[in-house]
Amino acid sequence: METNISFKSGYASIIGAPNVGKSTLLNAIIGEKISITSPKPQTTRNRIAGIYNDEHCQIIFVDTPGIHESKDLFNEILVSTALAATNDVDVLCFMVEPVNPPGKLDQYILEKVIRRTTTPVILVINKIDTVPNKNVLLPIIDFYRNQHNFHAIIPVSALLGDGVRELVDAIVEILPEGPRYFPEDHITDLSERFIVAELIREQIFHLTHDEVPYSVHVSIERFKDDPEKNMTIIDATIHVEKDSQKGIIIGKGGRMLKEIGRLSRMSIEKFLGRKVYLQLYVRVQEKWRRNRRVLAEWGFRL
Repeated sequence: METNISFKSGYASIIGAPNVGKSTLLNAIIGEKISITSPKPQTTRNRIAGIYNDEHCQIIFVDTPGIHESKDLFNEILVSTALAATNDVDVLCFMVEPVNPPGKLDQYILEKVIRRTTTPVILVINKIDTVPNKNVLLPIIDFYRNQHNFHAIIPVSALLGDGVRELVDAIVEILPEGPRYFPEDHITDLSERFIVAELIREQIFHLTHDEVPYSVHVSIERFKDDPEKNMTIIDATIHVEKDSQKGIIIGKGGRMLKEIGRLSRMSIEKFLGRKVYLQLYVRVQEKWRRNRRVLAEWGFRL
């Protein structure tokens, strides 16, 4: 006798403070790199959707910018994007680090989001690979249990993949029965152009320091496939706010720009599965993080 297993589908938003590992978790769940990562906080700027598929469910995950105190228009847009991603979803995954007492931003998210929502919330305690033993987690779990009636509290290591299966199972438990919203072979709703721009920006985060990576926006000017050569030709512009930042991106004798291009091309070729000819340009766009018109042109709207 066959068992009739219902199909479940829905949306899950991953929220948390900057640098808690949201993008790393998303990539671990999907099994592919669709959201860029770096050791620096506030790497993610957009709503990033990753699609998890199996024969019984489809989960559309939304990775978000880290929720932080906004100091300018651009940061205000990032926080607004993160908070908007808590609406109209079936599950919230609130990610924190294994620290006691919790950080100021964790407390802020608890107050402004978690305690005000009627959506089921799963607490995800990430980076458990950094704690000496599991007993360290007990007072942290006790603290959060007293703050909110979480549907589940799941310790994970997004970096190593520990606990990821348990998290997916807990999300599926909450999801309603529903259709498959995207084809089974889709892992994201993002365009190739968007991901390519992000992969270039990721290398800038890894190779530059201080304010430079936060002052960079990457736009794709040309994205053309050449079927005969099995190659994609890409022209991209790296926008910065100051001439001094342009000098850092280019580097002495153009060495920094060449290294950004080399590492970006390798990452893009791995993502696209074909050869890439990548040409990078650097342009100064003064104070773009405070320019509402420019931000709107680049898709950032408050």
